[in-house]
Amino acid sequence: MSRYARQMQVCGVGAKGQTLLNASHALIVGAGGLGCTAIPALAAAGVGRLTIIDPDCVELTNLHRQLLYDASDIGQPKAMVAASRARKLNAACEAGALMVRLDPGNAPDLIASVDVVVDAADSFAVTYTLSDLCRATGKPMISASVIGRTGYAGGFCGPAPGYRAVFPDLPNQAASCASAGVMGPAVAALGAVQAQMVLSVLIGLEPSPLGRIVTLDMESWRFGGFGFENATEAPGFGFVSAQQITATDTVIDLRPAGSVRVFQGAQILAPGDLVDWPIPFGRVVLCCATGLRAWRGAQVLAERGAVKLALLADGQ
Repeated sequence: MSRYARQMQVCGVGAKGQTLLNASHALIVGAGGLGCTAIPALAAAGVGRLTIIDPDCVELTNLHRQLLYDASDIGQPKAMVAASRARKLNAACEAGALMVRLDPGNAPDLIASVDVVVDAADSFAVTYTLSDLCRATGKPMISASVIGRTGYAGGFCGPAPGYRAVFPDLPNQAASCASAGVMGPAVAALGAVQAQMVLSVLIGLEPSPLGRIVTLDMESWRFGGFGFENATEAPGFGFVSAQQITATDTVIDLRPAGSVRVFQGAQILAPGDLVDWPIPFGRVVLCCATGLRAWRGAQVLAERGAVKLALLADGQ
């Protein structure tokens, strides 16, 4: 325990808290900028087991903010490199890697055996999928997002409301690190907040971060936060994986014809076509790359009376 002596001196941690960390299992979804700060922090703190899932490989444009990697890692799977670095940082940490994309099909099994879920994926579909499953199973989820120099980290589910209680709808336009840019220190700051929230949940430190959001604005140099412990979570559109589509489903692909990828067997429609499209009796699955266009399409059909709706983010 001497490795963790300074950590154990913190009020509320002690030997009992450190033992809880050593026995804990965290699922980390995403080994990008947020994950690259959270993963080493959790490994160094003594979290006994980390499962890291990310389908991507290291690219040159990652290196300004994803500090677990260097130029020699370019082309290597992020999850594998991150797990290796975590084990080197702390040999007592059992870190495993999964080089796949998390989706509604594989997520339930991944969540079942963990104590906390860390959402560092920067994907609408992943965040809502994780929140819905964590809410149903009582697992805590620590989620964060950063664009440019601003972002937030929050504690959802477990005994607290889920992500939909704070974010019931998607933005009109989806920004990403690739489209809007991002600065490394802002990502590292919120990745560190995520890690601290995870440790607090695993140890049981009070006040709990569950039901709380911390905001960071490095454009105006404002730090804030708010609680949502009593917020009401309204039901919304759920995501499915391609493997969960059945023969009775009607699949609508809302990406333009000639796109790089169109879902096999789907009807290809433009969003405007849904205004007078005949709604079938069975479930309608709306498909696009990120889930944003599918969400907007589902809103149109829901306003027209459709009740059996699902979303498929197929391509990101």
